This record gives sequence, structure tokens and C-alpha cells, in this order.
Amino acid sequence: MARKRLPMRKVKEILRLKLDQRLSHRQVARALGVSAGEVGKISKMAEKVGLEWANVACLDEAELDKRLYGREHGAASTRQLPDYSAVHAEYQKKGLTLALLHVEYLESNPGGLQYTQFCEHYRRWLKARKLSMHQVHRAGEKLFTDFSGKKPTIVDPITGEVTEVELFVAVMGASSYTFSRACQTQKVADWIDCHVLAFEFIGGLPEMVIPDQLRSAVSVPCRYEPVIQRNYEEMAAHYNVAVLPARPKKPKDKALVEVGVQIVQRWICARMRREIHHTLASLNDRVSELLVDLNHRVMRKYGASRRERFEQIDLPALRALPVERYQHAEWKKAKVNIDYHIELHRHFYSVPYRWRGEVSEVRFTTRTIEVYINGTRVTSHVRSYVEGGYTTVAEHMPKAHQAHLKWSPSRLIDWAEKEAGPTTAELVQAILESKLHPEQGYRTCLGIMRLCKIYGRVRLEAASARALTVGAYALGYLDSILKKGLDREPLAGRGQQKLPLIHENIRGKDYYQ
Repeated sequence: MARKRLPMRKVKEILRLKLDQRLSHRQVARALGVSAGEVGKISKMAEKVGLEWANVACLDEAELDKRLYGREHGAASTRQLPDYSAVHAEYQKKGLTLALLHVEYLESNPGGLQYTQFCEHYRRWLKARKLSMHQVHRAGEKLFTDFSGKKPTIVDPITGEVTEVELFVAVMGASSYTFSRACQTQKVADWIDCHVLAFEFIGGLPEMVIPDQLRSAVSVPCRYEPVIQRNYEEMAAHYNVAVLPARPKKPKDKALVEVGVQIVQRWICARMRREIHHTLASLNDRVSELLVDLNHRVMRKYGASRRERFEQIDLPALRALPVERYQHAEWKKAKVNIDYHIELHRHFYSVPYRWRGEVSEVRFTTRTIEVYINGTRVTSHVRSYVEGGYTTVAEHMPKAHQAHLKWSPSRLIDWAEKEAGPTTAELVQAILESKLHPEQGYRTCLGIMRLCKIYGRVRLEAASARALTVGAYALGYLDSILKKGLDREPLAGRGQQKLPLIHENIRGKDYYQ
């Protein structure tokens, strides 16, 4: 059985991390929850057809699929094991990387191992000797993120109720520069908002973010192939950073942030233990004050503060923030109805009518909604919160429906007076005024036009007078009057005086005296 292909959305993200971010196969595999072999396969296919990220970014899913698949590749190199004791001794020196040591190894062993196997054999060598691999953090490379186990509190000023809130911590890899922020929950919206604030705090973008495998970051936890939560992945794509979740129950993968959390607990939480804050804003103002002090404290190990090391090491290597700040969005599937509208929170938005019947993916923020079909954005709207309302673009309608938009209340009233008479015009005006929105009465007025063609202006005038007399503004009532010929009957009330009702069987007003 043929192996199922990855979704093209994920294929495109693999190419972004490989071609633009220049990450390794394993880093991309861990970030996106796919196998390293799949990453290698897709990378080779892209290389073979000459694709660069600048080309891939402007391709839609169908075009990318057409460019990539159906091409074979592959060729293996010979293997020769290096002296890993010498490699390990060199790797401990500051500034050296396994990639550089691998290049030096190949210079003396041209037929030796390729980089992936070189690293794999080194890890096995370390494991056999029960050695911990020293993490070397390059400048501007990694930002480690997590929530603190110890939580600050806010107190309701009226009831005195104490509520625990979350404390987010982010630490830069090379300099240990630290950011912290209190938020209401660990939910996706708060988690992403804290990352956005962290990027703005450090004034730039690292190459990758290393979170724990909490639910807001990873939708399917796994030691080998975690699946990144979709909104979190979208935020990473907006800022062009990679997300590499730490392995479950492997604190050494994120040892820096573990230490950073402990330091925040000691130098921020502990110093606020006797303070009372009634709002989250007040709490965060205090956290910000203590954070300045924390980052300016001199570290004995380096003889410099986190802020000084950050300015010397990490800051020059950071990439610039994008012009637009990321805005958290949610996703929902919605079927395009027969009237070429989709529903979102009881409001209806138009989609080009050719897509009716299709299932779309709706991306919505507090301000806008975007509709995607087969991975392509087909339309967008300003978000409306009017329940039962419609947001419709004329170009989305078939030509026959667009003609209806040319009508307006004044035009309908003028038509009624010209084609039928003043009574019909009065009825049309009354119908439009009886609706919350005049557009809701358009169909009724168009139905009256049809009745004029069938029964003529004289009969329609008479029927309109009868409908106005009883206050019946429904098309069905007017149609019934004409069908039954009631428009030909005498009408009391409009220009006529009602005759007194006299009959021998009526008792009269004096009967009960």
C-alpha cells in the first residue's frame, strides 16, 4: 500500500524551516512532528527541481504539489568512524560546533560518515560512557519558554477571594536574558500572547523557540514526533521562527529555562509574597519592575549581568521584528450554504457563489475573518457581531442576484406611485418602515410588482387601500384580496363612513338597563 502523503501545508512549512531557516533534518522533524526521513525526502525533491524559499512562498498548494512530487532521488556515501574521544575533547571548547568538527573530520577522511550519522554515533558514544552532552547555545539562536510551577495571586477587593494566575518565563539561550509575564490561564490565547510580548521585550527574533510539551504548544505530545498546535504554528510562521518542543520528561533539553524559572521564583515571586494585588495589570507592573532588577544583577559566574551579556551576545544576532504584530486567530470549519454564505457565531458572510456546497476553513480574529478553501484564501471580511445579520459582497453574487442590489427604498416607493398609484406607494412605504432594516422588505415589494403585472394598477390600488385599512403588510394578504376579488367590495374606513348596524335580532344598548 502506498504511503500517505503529508498535507501540502506541512510540506510548505518543512521547506520554510529547511530553505529559509536552514535547520537540520532532525530539528525540522521534531518541530513539525514528522520523520527525519520525510524531511530529507522533501528537501532533496526541492533541491532537484531547483526550488528556493522565495519561489516556494508564492506557490499555492496545488502548484507546489505539481512541482514537487513524482521525482526520485538518493545516493548513499561510504562510512568510516572517527575518534569520538578526540571529537568530544574538541567539542567542549567554546565556539566549536559539531558541524565544524564534522567538516574537519571529512578533510582527513573523504569517504567518512555524513553529518547525521556523525552526530548519531557521537550520541551513542556519549551514552555508552554515561556522559551528559554539553549544550552550546549560539548567539540569538534559542528562546526557551515555560510556565512557573509556583503561581502568583490576585485578590478580589470586594469579596477577598484569592485567585492563582500563571507566570510565563522566557530565557535567551546564550545570555540567559529573562522575560516574565503573569497571565490568566495556560490556554492557547494567553500562551501565544506571552510569546509575542517576549519577542517585543527582547527587541528581535531568535531562530527557534523551545517550549515544553504543554497542551497549548503541542496538540499531540510525542517523544519523537510531537504535533504543534495549529495556532502556535501559525504564530511561529508569522515571526519566521521554528518551534522545537523539548522531549517529555527530559528536563536537560530545556535546562536553561528550568533554572530561569527557579530564579524568577526566587527573585520575583518570593519578593512579592507579602504584597497584595487586585488586578492582573497591577501584578504585571510589579513583575516588570522586579524583572529589570533581575536582569541587571551581576552573575558571579560571568562577572556581568544578563542585560550586559544580552547586549553583547544575543542582541546583535537577533532578526528584526515584522512590521505587523501577530494577532491571535482561531479556526473553524464551515460549509458554504446554498445562498453562498458561511455562518460564524450567528452572523453570515458571503463567499464567491461558485464555492457553494464546499467545506471551508474560517480563520477569525476580533477584527477580521478569512475564508480558506483547499488551502487558498477566497475572501475576507471585517468581523461583525450582529446576530442574524449578513455581510455580503456584491461581486460574490450571481449576476441575477446582483440586480436586486440596485433597488433602494426610495426607488421602490417611486416605482409604486408611478406604476400603480399613491395608495400602493403608501403601502410600500409602510412595509419598509415596519422592518428593522428596509432591506428585509425588499422581497415583499418585488412581489407587489409582480401582482401589478398580473392584476393591473386599478385593482392593486384598491387592494392596497384594503390592506392599509386593516394594517396588513404581508404579501400573502394582498395576494389573497386580489384572488378572492375583495378589492371590488365596498371599503369602509378610508374616505367612507361606516353605516350603523341595525337588525331586529340586535338587542340594543337599552336592553341591559
